Amino acid sequence: MTTAAAGSPRTYQVRTYGCQMNVHDSERISGLLEDAGYVRAAESVEQPDVVVFNTCAVRENADNRLYGNLGHLRPVKTKHPGMQIAVGGCLAQKDRGEIVRKAPWVDVVFGTHNIGSLPALLDRARHNAAAEVEILESLEVFPSTLPTRRESTYAGWVSISVGCNNTCTFCIVPSLRGKEKDRRPGDVLSEVRALVAEGVLEVTLLGQNVNSYGVEFGDRYAFGKLLRACGDVDGLERVRFTSPHPKDFTDDVIAAMAETPNVCHSLHMPLQSGSDEVLRAMRRSYRSEKYLGIISKVRAAMPDAAITTDIIVGFPGETEADFQQTLDVVREARFSSAFTFQYSKRPGTPAATMVEQLPKQVVQERYERLIACVEEITWAENKKLVGETVEVLVAVGEGRKDERTGRMSGRARDGRLVHFATGDLAGRIRPGDIVHTTVTYAAPHHLNADGAPVAHRRTRAGDAAEAGRAPRTPGVLLGLPTVGAPAESPAPTGGCAAH
Repeated sequence: MTTAAAGSPRTYQVRTYGCQMNVHDSERISGLLEDAGYVRAAESVEQPDVVVFNTCAVRENADNRLYGNLGHLRPVKTKHPGMQIAVGGCLAQKDRGEIVRKAPWVDVVFGTHNIGSLPALLDRARHNAAAEVEILESLEVFPSTLPTRRESTYAGWVSISVGCNNTCTFCIVPSLRGKEKDRRPGDVLSEVRALVAEGVLEVTLLGQNVNSYGVEFGDRYAFGKLLRACGDVDGLERVRFTSPHPKDFTDDVIAAMAETPNVCHSLHMPLQSGSDEVLRAMRRSYRSEKYLGIISKVRAAMPDAAITTDIIVGFPGETEADFQQTLDVVREARFSSAFTFQYSKRPGTPAATMVEQLPKQVVQERYERLIACVEEITWAENKKLVGETVEVLVAVGEGRKDERTGRMSGRARDGRLVHFATGDLAGRIRPGDIVHTTVTYAAPHHLNADGAPVAHRRTRAGDAAEAGRAPRTPGVLLGLPTVGAPAESPAPTGGCAAH
């Protein structure tokens, strides 16, 4: 029996699927549960008392994956009376009570707008011995006011907005996350400073469409101003953001990136298609010429910028000529990486009812050609860095072969993954430390640096990693950037949005 003994804290586990927004929401779910007295289950525990699934609804197989995992837990729950299963996130917002109908052993279903209700729903379900389903249609409280258990000592997500005002025909996110809601700049900066006070070196500003930030309070230049304000935060070494939308990308943001030293020269700019006809059908309010114009401006201001993207293959009605136009844009844009997707029909989106849905074999064949084209370009771009010395923020879990090869891994300032040899510094470099190392080999998706590091700087983030601490933010409000004392925690563990 692995459920909590009488008087001992109940244990929990959160399983996350999907995009960075979901990963950050899971940090909040963990923070809420720990605030309510739950304890994260150790890896040695056969089964936690509470398992929370934080779901994604963007891909076609999301439903199958969730219900398959719920099916695997059914006999486990039968053997462990008192165990609870909760389902939240985008799929919960979409399927609602259908989840309990299909999987009646689920105890709680909660949506994207009421994460903060989870502890109360678990209590109510346990007391009533019945499933609790609570789905709100709009945001109850801005998620960043909730307690958060951060997974990293060195890097943190900071939401600047939630929801999306766009109407892309392939995307279900606006109906699940709602209209855009913006945080006030002071709230965002308070959270950034709170994280830095805990030793965090890098923040990523998050939003479904970060560069439309300010639409709620009427300032179309708010995002560029926010980037510059992050440059004034002492101790903050790296600032990233994701994801912008080409239609809202303005020259002042490019200037802010180029002129603010701690803003990284990396940009994730979703393309989706290089065909103007397909972009029109997707209801993407830009065309390939505008997209490539933005890329040119970014590279003129920051020649070292690494640009990544999202691309969808096989959108309804896409012709071979349309697909070739996508390949043409990929070749001209010279992406450092691309997240590529086969079009996935999602019920509830306009694209799902479009005629000319393409045969699977056609989509698969185009997808394979796209992958080959992207990898040829990313490999060539990475090869240009051989012999260059790069600054690496040492990470956890980025290198699956590190233990076997004796390397460590991390991200360069431009976002590229670097596997590096530690040389005589083996055992002294910690996650969160900074190393400078020289690239010796390039592959399509990573760089290797097999010589000894050129330099190593120990950081407060590395100190926290060594001590087993992770930052905890108990809800950061304007003027209240307080952070609780870091709690002992296990090592961090390793989570759609394509806008």
